[in-house]
Amino acid sequence: MALVLTPEHIHPLEKAHDRKSFDCGNDDLNRYLREQARQDAEKRVAAPFVLTQPGNAKVLGFYTLSSSIIPVIELPLEMMKQLPRYGQLPVTLLGRLAVDRSVCGQGVGEFLLVDALRRSLESAQQIAAMAVIVDAKDERAESFYRHFDFQPFQQTPLRLFLPMGQIATLFA
Repeated sequence: MALVLTPEHIHPLEKAHDRKSFDCGNDDLNRYLREQARQDAEKRVAAPFVLTQPGNAKVLGFYTLSSSIIPVIELPLEMMKQLPRYGQLPVTLLGRLAVDRSVCGQGVGEFLLVDALRRSLESAQQIAAMAVIVDAKDERAESFYRHFDFQPFQQTPLRLFLPMGQIATLFA
């Protein structure tokens, strides 16, 4: 059966979702989904979203979103000049994003990222966030996010951000 990538197939993580067979090749991310993600959702410290296929509870990919703040001094100088002079600014943290090996190379990572950006933009219309940030775990992940125009912070190079204004243009 062909892989179906539509927003209707991304849902908040539930008990009924099959997390045990998920394998993205990274033990930390596998363990997080299997053992920690539901607890984070219940405690409201992260909102995990999962991709499944119609009639199948197997998780093919997931990401998490949460509110966060960043020190304004981390932003590029030209951007700092355009923002209020607050010490910290609200952002949405894309904490984790992973794709099961069984669907690698089929655009699932990009699809999940676009969905996370869309949800972040919608949320920012209700609760302010000036950007989406990610902490790339390695250079490969950094390259993935930079491909989508994420920019590095000044003092933390593997921490990247995409301004909400730029995200809004993607969905205009």
